[in-house]
Amino acid sequence: MPHLDAAFNLARWLTGNAHDAEDVTQEAFLRAYKFFHTFRGDDARTWILKIVRNTFYTFWRQDRRADDHLEFDEDMHSRPGESPVPGTTGHADLDPARIASRREEVGLLDHALAKVPPEFREAVVLREVEGLSYKEIADALGIPIGTVMSRLARGRRLLLGEYQALSGGEVHESLA
Repeated sequence: MPHLDAAFNLARWLTGNAHDAEDVTQEAFLRAYKFFHTFRGDDARTWILKIVRNTFYTFWRQDRRADDHLEFDEDMHSRPGESPVPGTTGHADLDPARIASRREEVGLLDHALAKVPPEFREAVVLREVEGLSYKEIADALGIPIGTVMSRLARGRRLLLGEYQALSGGEVHESLA
C-alpha cells in the first residue's frame, strides 16, 4: 500500500481520467496480490508500477476508454466564491493572482501531457512526477535504458511543443 499514490498517478496519466485510473489501480493491486509469489524482492515500487502499466494496456485493449464519463472539474463545479484550491480559503498570505496563474499553468500542463503519446507520457510521468531512476523506469516498462533516455528526451520535447501550442507560444521559466 505505500506505493498506492504512485500507482494511481501513473494510471491517471495513462488513462486520462481519475475514474478509469481508480479501476486500473484497483485491478493492478488485485493482480499484485494474486501474483505476489512472483515478486523476487527487488524493488516493490517498480514491480507495482509495471503491473499498473500492464493492467492499463490490458484495460485499453478492451477499449474501455471513458468517453461516456464526465470528469469532475473543480473550477466548473465549485460554488461562486468558493476556492477550488484546497487550503487556500482564508489565507491572506497567498496572492490570488499567483494562485490563478499557477492553476492555469497546471491546467495547461495537464492538457499538454494528455496529448503526448502514451509511450512517451509514461516515461515522463515516471521520471518527472514519480522520480524513478532510468533503471527503475527501464524495469517498469520492460525496455532498455537507452530507450528510456530517448523516450524521455522525445517526450519532453513533445510536452514542451504541446504546452507552447496551448499557451500561445509562451513558456513559463520553470518549464523552459
